[in-house]
Amino acid sequence: MGLKIYLDGKLVGEEEAKISVFDHGLLYGDGVFEGIRAYNGLIFKLEEHLDRLYNSARAIMLKIPLDKKEMKEAVLMTVRANKLANAYIRLVVTRGKGDLGLDPRKCPRPTVFIIASTIKLYPRELYYKGLEVITVPTNRNTVSAIDPQIKSLNYLNNILAKIEANLVEVPEAIMLNKDGYVLECTGDNIFIVRNGVLITPPTYLGVLAGITRNTVLELAGKLKIDAREEVFSRYSLYNADECFLTGTAAEIIPVVRVDGRVIGDGRPGRISLRLMKAFWKLTKKEGTPIYKRGMM
Repeated sequence: MGLKIYLDGKLVGEEEAKISVFDHGLLYGDGVFEGIRAYNGLIFKLEEHLDRLYNSARAIMLKIPLDKKEMKEAVLMTVRANKLANAYIRLVVTRGKGDLGLDPRKCPRPTVFIIASTIKLYPRELYYKGLEVITVPTNRNTVSAIDPQIKSLNYLNNILAKIEANLVEVPEAIMLNKDGYVLECTGDNIFIVRNGVLITPPTYLGVLAGITRNTVLELAGKLKIDAREEVFSRYSLYNADECFLTGTAAEIIPVVRVDGRVIGDGRPGRISLRLMKAFWKLTKKEGTPIYKRGMM
C-alpha cells in the first residue's frame, strides 16, 4: 500500500500526487521546503521548522495559503494517515502553476504538498566509526546572490558539490566560500573541536542556521562545553581534534578524515560522542505529539 500525500488540502495516494508541468517549483526551483523528523511519536522541533519555512517564504515574497496552525495540522494529518511514529517529513511550498516565463505574478496560487515517509542517510555503524569527506572546488553561493537562510527548492549548487563527492566515492562534501573559508556541507552544517572548544562557522558568512546545528549549540551550553561561532579555514579543519556534521536527516555524525588528512586520532571524539548521546536522548522526550492517547 502506497503512501498518502498531502496535496493542496487533500490526502491522495502517491500515484495521484501530481503537480502541473507549469509549476514554477519544477520549472525554476521557485519555492521553499523543510525536512522534519519524528521520533517515537513526537515531531522534533516542529515549531522551529515552521518558523523557518514561513521566514523563507516571506523572503522570496511567497504567500503560503495556510497559516502556521493550519500547516501544523496538515503535517500531523499526513503523518497520522501513514501510521508513522518515526518519520522523515518533507514539507514543500512552490510558487504554483504559471506560464513558461519567470514572472511569479503569473502564478495565482502556491502549491503545498507534504510527504511523510522514512529516511536512512548513513549506515548506523558510521556514527561510531566516522565519515571520510572532502572539500570540493564548487563554492557555496554568496550571501549577496542567494541568502542561504532561504531554504529554497533550488539546490543545484549543493548538487554539483555532491556530484564531486560521488566522483571520489565519499558520502559528503564540504563547501567553501570564495575566500576559502569553510562554510557547510551539501546537506549538513559542520563543527570542529580544538583544545576543548566547539566551533562552527557563523551564519553571516553564508551558512544555513540549521535546526540541528542550533540544537547542538544549546546542548553544548547545558553540557558546559565552550561553543563559539568563528570563521575557520581548511588548515584549522585539518588540524582539528574532532569534527562532526549536523542535519535533520544526518542528526550528528562524526568525521574522521578530510581530504586524506586524519582528524584527531582517527576516531569519533569525546565531545562529539557526548553531544550525539545528548541529542538522541532529547529526541526521545521532546516534540509535538502525533497521536492522542489511544489513536494509533
